[in-house]
Order: sequence, then structure tokens, then C-alpha cells
Amino acid sequence: MTTVFLGGTCNNSTWREELISKLDSDKIEAFNPVVEDWTEEAQALEDKHKKYDDFCLYCINSEMAGPYSIFELGFDLGRSLGLRPERTIVCLLSERDEQAFTPTQLKGFTKMQKDITDNGGLIFNNLDDVANYLNTFERF
Repeated sequence: MTTVFLGGTCNNSTWREELISKLDSDKIEAFNPVVEDWTEEAQALEDKHKKYDDFCLYCINSEMAGPYSIFELGFDLGRSLGLRPERTIVCLLSERDEQAFTPTQLKGFTKMQKDITDNGGLIFNNLDDVANYLNTFERF
């Protein structure tokens, strides 16, 4: 079973549910860290999944309320570089939210995409491609 941590935009965004519905539940176990009551136990469980899951996915869209998800994906990607950069997956949903982002933000996303792929990370622009990658991932 392949495990994936679902990090990124919260703020009542439905991307996690959308993605989970596209994943093969016989192959993929997805951890959704969003809980109603954020406790120390919830934080510890999230940290455990970030450390041990096969993949850490960070999905960013226009519903993001604060900058922490951007920091989190950068921190995790930086930590994985040189070890397993393919462990961190970034999904920037800027294309479907084009109207919600400023031209400067879209320019920043383009630069992020280039830098992430140049450093060996995986980046996608839609949930279908993320699901396809995870559903067809084969362990060696």
C-alpha cells in the first residue's frame, strides 16, 4: 500500500475529497490532516505522516488563506532534495483558478514550477494527473 500525506490549502477547500475519490483505495492510503479540533495529538499525527508516508502532496489553490502551506511545501521539498526529491509532490491549481490569482502570483507559480522540476521534484497542475501518478506508482 502506498501512503500519501495530503497537505496544502485548507480553508474549506474540497480538493482533498476530490482527489481521494480519484485514488485507487486498494493501492493508495491517503491521510487527510484536516480536523475540526487542532490538538497536540493531531499535530503529532500529521508530523508522523509527513515523515513516514511514501509521498507528501501539497496542493495549492486560490482558497489558501495564509502562507503556511507554501512554507510547508518548500520546507519538505528542501528536506527531501538529495534524498528522494520525488517524495514531495506539488499540485498548483492555478490554471483552474486563473481568475482568482493576480498576474504577479501566476508569474510566481511559473517560477516555482520551474525551480521544483529543476531540482527533481514532481509538480502537477490538476488532480487527475496527481491521481494517475499515484495510482500507477510502482515500488521497486
